[in-house]
Amino acid sequence: MADGTAMARNVTGLQYPRVKILNAHVHDLTMDELLENVTEGAILTLHVDMMVKLQKDRAFYDILDRFDVITCDSQVMYFALKFLGTPVKERVSGSDYFPRFYRRHKDNPDVTVFLMGGKPGIAEMAAQNINARVGRAMIVGTDAPAFDFETNPAEIDRMIAAVNDSGATVCLVGLGGGRQEKFIMDYRDRMPGVKLWLPLGGTIDYESGTFARPPAWITDAGFEWLYRLVKQPRARFHRYVIQDPPFLWAVLKQRLGIYRDPFA
Repeated sequence: MADGTAMARNVTGLQYPRVKILNAHVHDLTMDELLENVTEGAILTLHVDMMVKLQKDRAFYDILDRFDVITCDSQVMYFALKFLGTPVKERVSGSDYFPRFYRRHKDNPDVTVFLMGGKPGIAEMAAQNINARVGRAMIVGTDAPAFDFETNPAEIDRMIAAVNDSGATVCLVGLGGGRQEKFIMDYRDRMPGVKLWLPLGGTIDYESGTFARPPAWITDAGFEWLYRLVKQPRARFHRYVIQDPPFLWAVLKQRLGIYRDPFA
């Protein structure tokens, strides 16, 4: 991985500073810059859960540099970068980005979207909501892959065929942090019609209306994780109470100069 002072060039030819955090990095750009300048390639919105996985998952770690833009998708990470003395301009979360993206392109017939992920029926609900908001059939296909799709070549072939048959130029993939990014990098060449890849996790659930986002002040204060934990204690307990807290210790070690990349 490059050091925190490096610059990264995305597919638009523009350059954004890379800011190091643990064994990864984010690009220092605003939401408006992302919307205005990045119209193709692959975007990664990096959050705490992914940072924890990057300490253990070598395959995930190895594909980071293949993403054209990586944003800070977490207020906790935003505060951590300030603590490290390398702040970024703002948090750029996927769940904030995508509604602004589809509203921006509501009258652009060249932008059509495929939603991949979510439980059965959820992506269809999201598609209906989005298409109603933009006033046209922007979402041209949906799919809820089997949970164990990685182990089933026939399921992967079916997923790829669904995207290709839809004619979508944008694919939002919500298969879980790490899994969705690896799917994109493993199979994007088999879906040449897709120009923009968006691995955006739970965004499909938000757009379906089945799970409401917290008030903005909760997110801005860094407590969206607590809101989710209170709303879904069984589903969220392991992630927020067991899995994610080591991130804070790792950040402290980086601040003290004793953090070591497990894959260096």
